[in-house]
Amino acid sequence: MKKILTSIGIGSATVDTVLPSTTVTPGTSVDAEIVIEGGQASQTISAIELTIETRYQTDEGYVETEIGRTRLAESLTIEPDVRDVRSTPIEIPYHTPITIGRVDVWLDTDLEIDMAVDPEDIDQLVVNPTSRMRALFDAAESLGFTLANASCQADPFGRYTSTQSFVQEFEFRPNQGPFVGVVDEIEFVCQPGPDALTTFIEVDRRGTLFSELTDTDEQHEQLIITETDPDQIAPKLKTIIHELS
Repeated sequence: MKKILTSIGIGSATVDTVLPSTTVTPGTSVDAEIVIEGGQASQTISAIELTIETRYQTDEGYVETEIGRTRLAESLTIEPDVRDVRSTPIEIPYHTPITIGRVDVWLDTDLEIDMAVDPEDIDQLVVNPTSRMRALFDAAESLGFTLANASCQADPFGRYTSTQSFVQEFEFRPNQGPFVGVVDEIEFVCQPGPDALTTFIEVDRRGTLFSELTDTDEQHEQLIITETDPDQIAPKLKTIIHELS
């Protein structure tokens, strides 16, 4: 009877992933400790999968998507009331979105058990910007802009990337400085990498109703950032905004 109950998830093995910190940064790795507790009956686990996930907005609603996956394929048998601990590094991909506003990122740990409900554990992650992203945001603030919104949006036509289905957009609005009354907002789409931050910049100019309806008030540019000093980025960003506005 115990085997029947564990097959439907009652008295089955459980899993808990323990991280040294749930605060992470894209492009780094964290060491995860996977704690498996045996249930009421012996069970064979064929694999352990740890998946970093998020959700992004489409025209039809929100879609959950995988960002990165770590798979431990070593088979193990967990006996009743036995504790098994495994360790593995988890890579935080560069395209992991920053958890600002309503953006959520989590780590989903699954035990693959044949003929049974797979036990899982979910850990919410706090994702901080990379040093170059932080410098970009500080540069924008030094020019009088304030972050107004951050969201993950579908990129179905590969406008910004050919390797993933979504991008994260950061919207900044001027509240002081030379761009008040000239620019409605600027928008960043950031693609971090090990050596540089590729930033797609969209400037929404203060235009007429006709220009807003036809999107002719929007201009685009690309900026490659290798610095981590906001004071070096701000003049370049200022020049681009002036040219596009």
